[in-house]
Amino acid sequence: MTTARAPQMLIFAGALLLLAACGGEERSLDISTTSTTLIATPLEPETTMPSVPTENPDTASSEVIEKAILDLSARSKVAEDDITVVVAEAVTWPDGSLGCPQPGAFYTQALVDGSRVLLESGGRLYAYHAGADGEPFLCESSAGDGGYDWVPPPGFDT
Repeated sequence: MTTARAPQMLIFAGALLLLAACGGEERSLDISTTSTTLIATPLEPETTMPSVPTENPDTASSEVIEKAILDLSARSKVAEDDITVVVAEAVTWPDGSLGCPQPGAFYTQALVDGSRVLLESGGRLYAYHAGADGEPFLCESSAGDGGYDWVPPPGFDT
């Protein structure tokens, strides 16, 4: 073999090894083990009143409910006894925005267990959302107090 052909033979042998390594069993990507992707959610904060079921499922933890009531009481300067729990439910949020996306923010695209608590005070409805950490926050409307005008839907059971 001449030395002029040696580099060509090495390239050929390397290509064969590469093809052999790529061939064989079929492999697929398991997306459950890949890292979570962050993307911008082009949604605005809630501008319409949140949906209210006709009955309160009452599946949220009492700690989340208590924290939401304490926050609304402090925020609105209303006595805790004047705040009514309309809905308290465990939910699975579709992404890291916890159902309350903010313009220009980035959120994990993964399901997140949490809670939704809707509170009523003075004819206003306030939506509190929480993630797995159990720390509720007010998902504010565009109104100055962050709430919504609210009239119970027909058949609503308090």
